[in-house]
Amino acid sequence: QVQLVESGGGLVQAGDSLSLSCAASGRTFSSSAMGWFRQAPGKEREFIGGSTWSGKKYYADSVKGRFTISTDNAKNTVYLQMNSLKPEDTAVYYCALERTFGDPPHEAYKYDYWGQGTQVTVSS
Repeated sequence: QVQLVESGGGLVQAGDSLSLSCAASGRTFSSSAMGWFRQAPGKEREFIGGSTWSGKKYYADSVKGRFTISTDNAKNTVYLQMNSLKPEDTAVYYCALERTFGDPPHEAYKYDYWGQGTQVTVSS
């Protein structure tokens, strides 16, 4: 059984920064791909970035240059550093894990495990 526990959401103003963390427990972390998604009210869950088991990072165009994913394998934790936040970044943010040696999928249904989600609200 795998558990993903997220933390770090909150309310910030446009232009501010926020860091999210996703701590994984219950399995070997190194053979998995981690994805970050977000879901705004009335919208589908959107892939915003991910990390392969080897540490290669991917970002959606909407966050590229503003968001950074990092990993700490010793702590089985993935971080999402969000800078220059915009009101349109407001959403519930989720981390997800898929057992794969490949790239993190962009499709939410392909992931095996999900965090509980954390709300990020960016005011203008």
